Amino acid sequence: MKELTLDSAVVALHAGGVIAYPTEAVWGLGCDPANRAAVHTLLQLKQRPEAKGMILVAAELDQLQGWAVLQDLPDARQREVLESWPGANTWILPAGPLAPPWVTGEHCGLAVRISAHPLVVELCRAWGGPLVSTSANLAGEPPARTREELDPRLLTLLHGWVDGRTGGLAQPTPIRDALTGQVLRS
Repeated sequence: MKELTLDSAVVALHAGGVIAYPTEAVWGLGCDPANRAAVHTLLQLKQRPEAKGMILVAAELDQLQGWAVLQDLPDARQREVLESWPGANTWILPAGPLAPPWVTGEHCGLAVRISAHPLVVELCRAWGGPLVSTSANLAGEPPARTREELDPRLLTLLHGWVDGRTGGLAQPTPIRDALTGQVLRS
């Protein structure tokens, strides 16, 4: 387990690796959402069921093309989503043709966020697309807010981490359903 540069993180992601990196509020685990084996490795590490689905983070809207469908929303809701990005707002959008069941879980939507966190943006741009983003903790354990708080049991199972600071939010990003506006996590 080692600290990764952006370039070595991208190499690890292409190899099906799972990495840790800071997000808006907590440290996250990420991998290639199109790589079923990588997502399953991440789910096993977290002891998380596939049925729950995953969140994808991206650097810009273009990176979500094919993964989620914004055009199916009413105009007012589209504006609300777009005005909240980039930022610490996760929305459930209708899943697009690129969104496989190992990412959507038992849902017909996909949780996505266009981050304003500088390191997440750099990482997604270096990677060239969205990444899975879930808190870097084992099921039932509190999420890590610093690199030093990452569980040593988890660290030994990762390809590495990209060092940095979280965005300082007190809570993980809110999750809202873009079709209904319902808050699923505040």
